[in-house]
Amino acid sequence: MKDILAEIVAHKVTEVAERSRHRSVEELGRSPMFSRTPLSLRQFLRDSERTGIIAEFKRRSPSKGIINDTATVQEVTTAYARNGASGLSVLTDQQFFGGSMDDLQQARAVNNIPILRKDFVIGEYQIVEARAIGADVILLIAECLTKEEVKHLAAFAHNLGLEVLLEMHSADQLDKITPHTHLVGINNRDLKTFQVDIHRSIALLQQIPSEYAKVAESGMDDPETIVTLRKAGFDGFLIGEHFMKAEHPGVAFESFTRSLRAKMSVS
Repeated sequence: MKDILAEIVAHKVTEVAERSRHRSVEELGRSPMFSRTPLSLRQFLRDSERTGIIAEFKRRSPSKGIINDTATVQEVTTAYARNGASGLSVLTDQQFFGGSMDDLQQARAVNNIPILRKDFVIGEYQIVEARAIGADVILLIAECLTKEEVKHLAAFAHNLGLEVLLEMHSADQLDKITPHTHLVGINNRDLKTFQVDIHRSIALLQQIPSEYAKVAESGMDDPETIVTLRKAGFDGFLIGEHFMKAEHPGVAFESFTRSLRAKMSVS
């Protein structure tokens, strides 16, 4: 996985440099979406009427190949929102995940819940882009960034009115949490073994200060797992592949949340 990350980041450097030559920061700042007030994912995660799930739209991945190349972003994301998603995650990386910024803009046009721009952010330009296309939250991946880079980019995003989700995989990345990290994501999947271990994530959770919203990521394909993680102290649950691999992701999400609500009512 680390080699894949390195390949993605190397490509991202070239890709972002090319985009910035064609569209300046000043031009991005004149985008209609730039003046909208972003929504708070932290607040939506704490809304008891919603599920706490950040539901993802993802067409493919480097490890799994094509996941779903027939579902449309508007149909899927509106079904997610209608059935209680607390937020949406939209892949905007084209080269490795088959996503695009247009996908996020389409999701923004038909939904009024927070949207995470799921990408590999390496610099300020992508954060300005995120604001310009209607995102409310950006992802920073601790594995890809130094402590100083996380601090700088998180502050930059915060000053643009965006929330920051910092994704980590291990305890040695805890020192990358900054005052401008609004949400901390813990990936349940070990990058070395690819095994999912929620108990490792729960142990890591205990080391994160209480003021940060906590988001569990990866490997949650059973509502019972969500119940366990919520009881442990997680506020949000980022789930993508489980729904997207279904023929109708929105229907799969509705079924999952119906079961989750039933389990939560008796737990």
